Amino acid sequence: WGFDSLLACQQLGIGKLSTGTEIDNRYSLDWLRWVAVGSIILGGIVGNWYYQDQSLLLRVLALVILSGLAVFIAARTYKGSTAWGLLKDARAEIRRVVWPTREEVTQTTMIVLALVLVFALILWLLDSGLSWLVSSVIG
Repeated sequence: WGFDSLLACQQLGIGKLSTGTEIDNRYSLDWLRWVAVGSIILGGIVGNWYYQDQSLLLRVLALVILSGLAVFIAARTYKGSTAWGLLKDARAEIRRVVWPTREEVTQTTMIVLALVLVFALILWLLDSGLSWLVSSVIG
């Protein structure tokens, strides 16, 4: 076929998909990382409940730090690294989007509003006409 692979989507830069040995070696302790992430999240929830009498600022600060730590650990897993790659690709794709100017948005909005009003008028006339027809037939 002339291609390296017939897969629709390849994960580039993570490892070889054909053998999987590089992926297995690098991410062999993923379950332990996910347990740590779950423990950190659970600890944050329990700690926030247990220390509810303390200052709200301190509790929020602790939760932000724990959340950052959990995200950092989760990003070190296979699924986390693929999600991070997806976010980077999405950001690059958003940068390539050609956004309309303010004038184009205003013109398009006005056209849409005018068409909505025209179709509303047409539907109102149709409804009124059919109502008159039905009331004249029924009596």
